[in-house]
Amino acid sequence: MEQLPVFLNLRGRTVVLVGEGEAADAKARLITRAGGRIVPAWEEGATIAFVALAEGAEAVAASLRARGLLVNVVDRPDLCDFTTPAIVDRAPVTIAIGTGGASAGLAKAVRQRIEALLPSRLGALAAALHTARDAMKTRWPAAADRRRAIDAALASGGALDPLDDGAVDRLGHWLTSDVAAQPSRLETIRLTSADPDDLTLRAARLLGEADHIFHAADIPDQILNRARADAVRHVADAAPESLPPGLSLWVVHAD
Repeated sequence: MEQLPVFLNLRGRTVVLVGEGEAADAKARLITRAGGRIVPAWEEGATIAFVALAEGAEAVAASLRARGLLVNVVDRPDLCDFTTPAIVDRAPVTIAIGTGGASAGLAKAVRQRIEALLPSRLGALAAALHTARDAMKTRWPAAADRRRAIDAALASGGALDPLDDGAVDRLGHWLTSDVAAQPSRLETIRLTSADPDDLTLRAARLLGEADHIFHAADIPDQILNRARADAVRHVADAAPESLPPGLSLWVVHAD
């Protein structure tokens, strides 16, 4: 990862935008959609700036940076403190695709593919899940049980499959239905290399779902970092005989 992806809350905040023309207009639309307040020069309280100038961009960026602002210079990734990604907007769900300034065209192409996959009501599902948080805590008081129930519902073909445009309509029924508890189970991942790009789709999916990861001491961090951040890690010489609740993985090198 060459850049840290963040989602910045600009609502009501001041953003400097220097420049004019199509590039500046595009940034202005982006800032306005995010609720930011645009000013043409440095102003007390501003924290980020966009520069859309054909000439003199480097000097303007340097002066703004000297004021403590993070600066984006349009079409000059070498002068940028941050870049703006291609965006898939299903508010409150936002998906950002960045290439670190390497290719805006590639980011756009990936965005278009993702746009075609995601239903228009995905944002409504997210909002409904937020509203139902208290009901879910009542239904599943234990956080681990709640997470496993939600993961199962949101899985492909599940009751709340996010790629199904009708999922939001089933939320109420899912909350009141008799959802079977997920039994503890163990899956084995045998690594063919230390490169996370060589993980199979199944292995990547399991790493993203696992509650506990049992692994040999020599399993590289770049593999283990593909797991959920809150998954419990156990260095072990062998697969566990007694399983903790949920999904456990035994990760080893292939023979």
